[in-house]
Amino acid sequence: MQRLTALFRGRLADERGAAAVIFALLLVPVLGFAAIAVDIGSLYAERARLQVAADAAALAVAQDCARGTCGDMQATAQALVTANAGGADAAPPVLTHNPTSVTVTGSTPKEHWFAPVIGHDSSLVSATATVAWGAPGGGTAALPLVFSWCEWSAQTGGALPSTTTERTIYLPKTSETGCTGPSHNFLSGGFGWLNTDGASTCQATHRVGGWFGSETGNNPSKGCDPGDLDALLGRTVLLPVFDQTRGGGSGGEYHVFGYVAFKLTGYYFAGQYKGTKACGGSDRCIRGYFTQFVEPSDAFFYDSTAPSMGAFICRLIR
Repeated sequence: MQRLTALFRGRLADERGAAAVIFALLLVPVLGFAAIAVDIGSLYAERARLQVAADAAALAVAQDCARGTCGDMQATAQALVTANAGGADAAPPVLTHNPTSVTVTGSTPKEHWFAPVIGHDSSLVSATATVAWGAPGGGTAALPLVFSWCEWSAQTGGALPSTTTERTIYLPKTSETGCTGPSHNFLSGGFGWLNTDGASTCQATHRVGGWFGSETGNNPSKGCDPGDLDALLGRTVLLPVFDQTRGGGSGGEYHVFGYVAFKLTGYYFAGQYKGTKACGGSDRCIRGYFTQFVEPSDAFFYDSTAPSMGAFICRLIR
């Protein structure tokens, strides 16, 4: 019995030794798998964070350039990369600037936890973002109103808007610029309002080069209520500009030439649409000014062939 016990203990000791050898042999591939599972996952997370930083930097630079004030593009990009990526070890972003696009490339070293066991101490993580910009080619406006090219040109001198001087535009009479009549501000029986996308919405969708129907009422289009206009006070909205009209009354149409950015500061219409008393009596009017503005929403698309009138669209394309 004692001999059997001694023999069993000897075999157990041998097996423990063999297990130790096997474990030692398997340790390297186990750590290799850990490197794949942990370190590569960490690389993807770091790259995602750097991509957000590159996107933000490219958008910031593009918005400045779209307004015609690129400024210190490198400083702008660096500030956004630092704010979003963190880490002082990130390399300075590399910029490539074209007339209507900007590309930002960011990079940072990422140290590994397990991969040094298989000879990889760190990896360089990089991300690239390209943002293009241009004038709006079409989209959905938050206000179903259309301006004449005459009105925009008279207020801006035909150049990009650079003033904050408020003006009152009377519908359908005239404005402080003198634009009126079928060849300027309104077609026969039209009041500057467009048909909305539906009876329950105050928005209107259109595009450059298209013809769009006129709303015959001298109050805001069907689907609009005072709350819709009040919500836009103090805000800049993109609105179409027409250069031609045809027909009249309910069959009248405006030809969209381009888009402007208009900051709405007041309005006054009959009935419940009394707004901020921008005018009074029997007059119908809006008040505000044309400005330069980069539309941040996805409501519009940009078109490199559309005329530049102060409104711009930036889009992340890569």
